[in-house]
Amino acid sequence: MGIPLRRANATIKRPEEVARMRHAGQILVALLDQLEAALAPGVTTAELDALAADHIREAGAVSSFKGYGSNPPFPGIICTSLNDEVVHGIPSARRRIRDGDLIGLDVGCIWEGWHADCARTYAVGDVTPAAAKLVEATRDALTAGIAAAVAGNRLGDVGAAIEAVADQHGYGIVRPFVGHGIGTSMHEEPQVPNYGRRGTGMRLEVGLCLAIEPMFNLGGDDVRLLDDGWTVVTADGSASAHFEDTIVIGAAGPERLTARPGAG
Repeated sequence: MGIPLRRANATIKRPEEVARMRHAGQILVALLDQLEAALAPGVTTAELDALAADHIREAGAVSSFKGYGSNPPFPGIICTSLNDEVVHGIPSARRRIRDGDLIGLDVGCIWEGWHADCARTYAVGDVTPAAAKLVEATRDALTAGIAAAVAGNRLGDVGAAIEAVADQHGYGIVRPFVGHGIGTSMHEEPQVPNYGRRGTGMRLEVGLCLAIEPMFNLGGDDVRLLDDGWTVVTADGSASAHFEDTIVIGAAGPERLTARPGAG
C-alpha cells in the first residue's frame, strides 16, 4: 500500500525480526496464489476480499489494511484496483471483473506484530498489447529497483533504476505515492520514491527493510483521488500497473520477503 510522499527516519531490523516479516511475507505469497486462481470475468472484488479474509485469519495473521487510516478508515482486507485505478481500490460487490481488465491486488498482513506488504497486477483474459506491455514493464521496474537496493548504495539509486524503466517505455510515473520502510508499522521511514538521482539520498544498510512499489501509467504522471477518500486513479483515464515486494537488505544483497521460496 503506497503512501503520500513525506520525509522521516529509518530503523534496522534484527535477524529474528526479519524472520517474522519473512513468515508474514509467505502468508501473502500463498494468498496471492489463491487470488490469482480466482480471477475470472464475473467475479466481484468483494469475493476476492472475502477469500483474503479467510486466508489471513486461518494463517493466524491480521490484515494490515482493514481499518487503516481515519478519513475514513480503509474498509477492505485488500486493495483491488481496476484499470485506471492506480492504488487503494476498495473491494465492492458491485465491481465485477471483466474480460480484458487489469487488476492490481495489493495485500498486507501482520504476523506476531510484524508486517509484510506486496502487490501484483494481473491481466484478465484478453488485454490490449499496450496494457500487457505496461504490466511487464512495471514488473521489470520492481526487479530493477530491488537490484539497486544493496548495502552501500543510496536511496536515489533505487528510484533512478525504477525511473529508467519508465523512461525507456515513455510511461507516466506516479510521483505523489511512494514505497516505504516497513516493520512493526506498515509505513516506516524511509520513503522510497519511484524516481531519483543516482548517488543521492540516504545510504542503505544491512537490516533495512523496504517495500518497493513502482506504479506506472500508460499515459501521463498525474493522478487524482476519488470521493471515497482512498481510490487513486489516473487523471487522464489511462491504465495503470503496480507491483510491490517487501525486501530486507542483506550482506549478500537484497532478499525478497514476499517471493516464493527459492525465487530470490
